[in-house]
Amino acid sequence: MHFSFSKLCVSAAIVGLFASSVAIADVVVIVNPANSAAIDEEQIAKIFLGQTKTFSNGSEATPIDQKEGPLREEFGNKLLKKNPSQLKAQWARQIFTGGAKPPKEMASDDEILKFVASTPGAIAYVDSSKVNKSVKVVKH
Repeated sequence: MHFSFSKLCVSAAIVGLFASSVAIADVVVIVNPANSAAIDEEQIAKIFLGQTKTFSNGSEATPIDQKEGPLREEFGNKLLKKNPSQLKAQWARQIFTGGAKPPKEMASDDEILKFVASTPGAIAYVDSSKVNKSVKVVKH
């Protein structure tokens, strides 16, 4: 019985690891196609963390966040170098001290794509499989 239980535990762990790797999407950062600013990871992080309100060329940046979920968590971990708890704490401090406001949230990739395509200063992130020609990818 002990051997079977051990096999079951190992099997469950392997399945869990496989399922979690499948669930992680490939996040890309997108902007309006008319945006000509040079945008690197540091600039993206500063915009999404409320440390700047403009792109490198001086034009206004309008960051859009995903609703809470795996894509948002992956973006935070990879590009902002912060986990969800750290991001919530940072925004709570900024709001309390009268600093920047967190990015507006949108519920779906489709909604975000439409907004970015129609808003010159918009910057957002979506699942790479959802990207279309209406937006420009600036970070894979």
